[in-house]
Amino acid sequence: MEHRGGCGADSDSGDGAGLMTRIPWDMLNSWFQEQGLPLPDQSNSGVGMVFLPRDEASAIAAKQAICKVFNREGLEILGWRKVPVDVSVVGYYAKMALPTIEQVFVKVSGESTVEDVERELYISRKLVEREIEGEAWGDECYFCSLSAQTIVYKGMLRSEVLGQFYLDLREKSFTSTFAIYHRRYSTNTNPKWPLAQPMRFLGHNGEINTLQGNLNWMRSREASLKCAVWRGREEELRPFGNPRASDSANLDMAAELLMRSGRTPEATLMMLVPEAYKNHPTLSIKYPEVIDFYEYYTGQMEAWDGPALLLFSDGRTVGACLDRNGLRPARYWETKDGMLYVASEVGVLPIPDSDIISKGRLGPGMMIAIDLNSGKARRRTCFAFVSENTEVKKRVALSHPYRQWLDEKSRSLPVCKFSAEPFMDTDKLLQRQQAFGYSSEDVQMVIESMASQGKEPTFCMGDDIPLAVLSQRGHMLYDYFKQRFAQVTNPAIDPLREGLVMSLDVNIGKRENILEPKAENAAQVRLLSPVLNEGELETLKTDPVLKASTIPTFFDISNGLEGSLSSALDKLCEVADEAVRGGSQLLILSDRANDLVATKPAIPMLLAVGAVHHHLIQNGLRTSASLIADTAQCFSTHHFACLVGYGASAICPYLALETCRQWRLSNRTVGLMKNGKIPTVTIEQAQQNFRKAVRAGLLKILSKMGISLLSSYCGAQIFEIYGLGKEVVDTAFRGSVSRIGGVTLDELARESVSFWAKGLSDEGAKKLENYGFIQFRNGAEYHGNNPEMSKLLHKAVREKNESAYAVYQNHLSDRPVNVLRDLLTLKSDREPIPLSRIEPATSIVERFCTGGMSLGAISRETHEVIAIAMNRLGGKSNSGEGGEDPVRWRHLTDVVDGYSPTLPHLRGLQNGDTATSVIKQVASGRFGVTPTFLANADQLEIKIAQGAKPGEGGQLPGKKVSTYIAVLRNSKPGVPLISPPPHHDIYSIEDLAQLIFDLHQVNPRAKVSVKLVAEAGIGTVASGVAKANADIIQISGHDGGTGASPISSIKHAGGPWELGLTETQQALLLNGLRERVVLRVDGGFKSGMDVLMAAAMGADEYGFGSVAMIATGCIMARICHTNNCPVGVASQREELRARFPGVPNDLCNFFLYVAEEVRGLLAHLGYEKLDDVIGRTELLQPRHVPLVKTRLLDLSYLLSNAGLPKLSSTQIRRQNVHTNGPVLDDVVLADPEISEAIADEKTISKTFKIYNVDRAVCGRIAGSIAKAYGDTGFAGQLNITFIGSAGQSFGCFLTPGMNIRLIGESNDYVGKGMAGGELVITPPEKTGFVPEDSTIIGNTCLYGATGGQFYSRGKAGERFAVRNSRAEAVVEGAGDHCCEYMTGGCVVSLGKVGRNVGAGMTGGLAYFLDEDDTLTPKVNKEIVRMQRVTAPAGQVQLRRLIQAHVDKTGSSRAIHILQNWDAFLPKFWQLVPPSEEDTPEANEAFSDETIAEQLVPQSA
Repeated sequence: MEHRGGCGADSDSGDGAGLMTRIPWDMLNSWFQEQGLPLPDQSNSGVGMVFLPRDEASAIAAKQAICKVFNREGLEILGWRKVPVDVSVVGYYAKMALPTIEQVFVKVSGESTVEDVERELYISRKLVEREIEGEAWGDECYFCSLSAQTIVYKGMLRSEVLGQFYLDLREKSFTSTFAIYHRRYSTNTNPKWPLAQPMRFLGHNGEINTLQGNLNWMRSREASLKCAVWRGREEELRPFGNPRASDSANLDMAAELLMRSGRTPEATLMMLVPEAYKNHPTLSIKYPEVIDFYEYYTGQMEAWDGPALLLFSDGRTVGACLDRNGLRPARYWETKDGMLYVASEVGVLPIPDSDIISKGRLGPGMMIAIDLNSGKARRRTCFAFVSENTEVKKRVALSHPYRQWLDEKSRSLPVCKFSAEPFMDTDKLLQRQQAFGYSSEDVQMVIESMASQGKEPTFCMGDDIPLAVLSQRGHMLYDYFKQRFAQVTNPAIDPLREGLVMSLDVNIGKRENILEPKAENAAQVRLLSPVLNEGELETLKTDPVLKASTIPTFFDISNGLEGSLSSALDKLCEVADEAVRGGSQLLILSDRANDLVATKPAIPMLLAVGAVHHHLIQNGLRTSASLIADTAQCFSTHHFACLVGYGASAICPYLALETCRQWRLSNRTVGLMKNGKIPTVTIEQAQQNFRKAVRAGLLKILSKMGISLLSSYCGAQIFEIYGLGKEVVDTAFRGSVSRIGGVTLDELARESVSFWAKGLSDEGAKKLENYGFIQFRNGAEYHGNNPEMSKLLHKAVREKNESAYAVYQNHLSDRPVNVLRDLLTLKSDREPIPLSRIEPATSIVERFCTGGMSLGAISRETHEVIAIAMNRLGGKSNSGEGGEDPVRWRHLTDVVDGYSPTLPHLRGLQNGDTATSVIKQVASGRFGVTPTFLANADQLEIKIAQGAKPGEGGQLPGKKVSTYIAVLRNSKPGVPLISPPPHHDIYSIEDLAQLIFDLHQVNPRAKVSVKLVAEAGIGTVASGVAKANADIIQISGHDGGTGASPISSIKHAGGPWELGLTETQQALLLNGLRERVVLRVDGGFKSGMDVLMAAAMGADEYGFGSVAMIATGCIMARICHTNNCPVGVASQREELRARFPGVPNDLCNFFLYVAEEVRGLLAHLGYEKLDDVIGRTELLQPRHVPLVKTRLLDLSYLLSNAGLPKLSSTQIRRQNVHTNGPVLDDVVLADPEISEAIADEKTISKTFKIYNVDRAVCGRIAGSIAKAYGDTGFAGQLNITFIGSAGQSFGCFLTPGMNIRLIGESNDYVGKGMAGGELVITPPEKTGFVPEDSTIIGNTCLYGATGGQFYSRGKAGERFAVRNSRAEAVVEGAGDHCCEYMTGGCVVSLGKVGRNVGAGMTGGLAYFLDEDDTLTPKVNKEIVRMQRVTAPAGQVQLRRLIQAHVDKTGSSRAIHILQNWDAFLPKFWQLVPPSEEDTPEANEAFSDETIAEQLVPQSA
């Protein structure tokens, strides 16, 4: 399992490894005897495994503190034992932090049951934690475990070192009925000894994305949690969480509290990590009582949401469970001798297949548990095929009458119709819109668009206006917040295609004591949406149980502005406090008023909600009441997300709804509808559309952080703040990151008053002002990419005019403050030097790259001109997603007068030019990613996130999918192409490490880069990426460009690259990893000054995106998303592409000018080369800027310095490509017969043994064939058989001519990216299990396959054939999300499948055997149609593939089907997307002759 863990810079200090077992009393009794001590009574004796401070005096003090508490508690200390260890095997960094490790033995007197003994030990440990809090050494004293049942051995160790370091683990007398082993890969905290796992109850492989909210809610429960078992000692258990600990540690603490309070381990995890039970066909039909359990606890306990494989034990039960979306692998197998094994991979233990009686996997929401006292296994599962093992969850669900309680106490909010009449006249509406900060863009581009279309508006190019704190204009408070997003450590969820695991349900009312289940706990109101209309709000106000209190949110400035907002917030919190203490279970914070008063502006609703939320938490009242915002200042999905994220359960956006109503009634709207310009909607439908758009937007915002449930997002504070000072954050947003400080409450008051004054001025404007925050507008907000800038740049590069470039430079230097780096200037401790001593421009431009713009989003002409220019300079262009035409890899030799027949659509060419993209991108859609594409790259970029829309996927509209684009992407012309938010083979840091391994495998000559987007915590993520063997890390800023993205994403996600780069540089240096990776940065780069600033902050290479397009002709029309670009830069329309003005020299001129600017700056600073200034933050100093809002900004973070790497930037950039080390493929390729067969295109057959540590096997073989012959040119045949358990990515990137057979089993990502050949997986002939009923391949197999055939005699895991575009496959069953995003090919399943089949499937066909009529509710029918196999060609295709499956695997099920064909054919369903409806296989109208022509099998 070592390859699944992380290691420090010394490659020896593990991020963590550990083992939990039962207490090995046989071994420990020997120690007691050696010490001459009486043997302990195992029934009431416990063992503490303690990390003590390294310093001897501190360790003695810690032991004294422990003894003091234990004595006070009446525990008898039986002895202290120094745990025998071998320090020599520990890595350098781990040794630096190595604690003193001892065991303490205690006897618990006066407790008769196991539970009470454990409770006493739990209380004692909590009291020790309190006792040592505040001590200088307090953080160094840690109990790995203190229990009478279990013990944990762990540390900053590698897998094999764990057993070498702890000598106890070598003792034969160390025996246990169970063991939980965990190998950590640290990604959200830096490695520490205490953070190694297992924890005290759990081993957690995953991330908790809602941690801040979970901690807030646990803290708010501290006053109300009571349970008889604690005998009044609940106060001593607090706190229930620790913000300084990891997510896993806090989840463990919450689980431990519930379990010690009397819950079983199974019930505890069902509460904390519930499955996706809504619309679940199996549960709703067979186990409704389980749904009742989940429904009851939905309003009581917010889910700890995120990807998670959890192994757990209290010493009497041991088990495992998986998160609701199945985002971690978990395979299990049972042997004849009664052992059950669960692991992240198969093949980790050498067990003969003949000894195994069953093989399976945990799917989404599944649990398996074993009663160690009886040895009986119990499984909790979503799937009917193991329904006999659902007694665990059924037993838990039947422990209380949950349905009865729900029926008695719970109620749902009845749906109220939207008002058909406006509530105010147009003048009153305009007044309020102005007073609450609306602009004409907000109304026309956002609210009206949502009311008309029912979805969020889309825009393009990116966010090039100043951050709110840098802006000279007033901004709503929401604009200071940026949404956080998942990258690397956990995946974003796909809200479009995997929405079945998501929910916007929310419960309103008091949260009672969760430790005592009773009917009163269910007395809540359930809302299906957090977006309320006026009627629904009125219903809640009159609910007799809720006793709602409406609290006005205004502040009084009649005595002056200073201090007015602060005192109003204090008063607001006092009123809220009194209302809750008076029995109110619902606080409605409202800025609604019949008449606005000039001296009483509204408190920004986000500030009011956050302040009340945190005040109630502080006073132990938060669980006693829900918050609802009744507000005018909420219309964007981002606004709703902020309000929910900081504590509001629901929002009534009354002014936005009124705006929808009046828009619909306006003469202009009526006219547009009559003329068919916009869809016809009623007033009610317009409001319904608005709510629909908000709901979809909220799901997207939740999903980008990997959060499934709004109830978990509520109060989770998944935001980063840019520009709010400590006073504001401490008042309302405690716990959120605000690294640069910023405005005070008085300044926020001033900003609010500026809006309020507009609405209440005597003149009263006749229309809303256009602030220009979205589109450029003269006299409005400054845009970095503005028409004047592009004109100046065009003049400079087209005329090759240095003085014109100087004018362009002056325009940039004179601009208003636009980005954080504009607050800095350069200084030097040296005298200027002559320009002749500075490194040449030709050397500097080699560090320049262009952005990853996909061919499809931009035109072929633009894409190729950029690539040619960068190749001339020696820089790097980026393919973006979508593959690359092999014609571009040629060097031109046929150029005459700037034209070439090879690339006839381009001008200004030269002989020797090549249009290849040096960087070839691997994005989540895998479009165009073939073995040849990968083998011909100099660099391969894994695009984790995009600056303009991090955490989201991409979409190429059907009108942009031309025939040429479709060929490159292996898709169909005119069919939209969607890239999912997550890479389906990157659900964790170890998965990213695997993809990096895969790419190094297929092309060992190419460096692999990983593209991240700046956000708080990126340093730890980047450290994980460096450990994962990436060669390059790219940090993108939030201001990057995009072809199309929702406006809210462009505006409100991601952070400035200056902060992201600084954090990454420092984290890599502190972890000793900086020398391993090149740091590249991009986002809004326009000049040499940008390059110098980025260099001083640590970057080695510099990316230019939008400005490169401007240099080649873009005029910033900002209509990229419409396919109507007037100069053909971002269009696929032939007539517009013909207008493309760019030539390669324009871009060459631009980059050479930038390089010369860099040279000038270096000369001025007195440094000869970029190497000399990279990482030298002392060259930066704050610049005085006369802006009120920037007065209190703290830039010290940007100026801090963690030192310099041991190597120069040039040395780092010129390092060799990182290697995968010795791999099985090298052994295969070294075989002279195989190398000869490849060279001479012969046929050869060979057999090799394989183990799970052999990963990406066949990838390097495929890469070498693809490099030599392309994707289809190899005429030889390699028949290679492997025997054993294959590691991840087995058979990846196969090419035609490779026939690969595995006799055994495999892990995740089998057949990833295969382009041809044949891949067969079958168990050995003599097994103890039934192959057809067993899982023998893992998750996400055939991801992005573009050809070949695949046969598996056994079941597959989740997401089988995701994004398959041409491969044919037969399996015996699969998990959830089968055939997701398929665009071609054919899949046959001969067994049961999970939910959400065919989601996003736009091409190809799929056949599913449905023997018990359970498939229909499992199919996602949004795109595909279900039909029986009636077309003769379809029947022939199905039978041909099943026959081939028999021939290749000998499947007994397939043989039985063919022998009884007439009986089985009617039980097959065919899934048909619209693009396949007129094919002979799907349409029986075709003639037999047509069928005969169509049925040409794909070449292998």
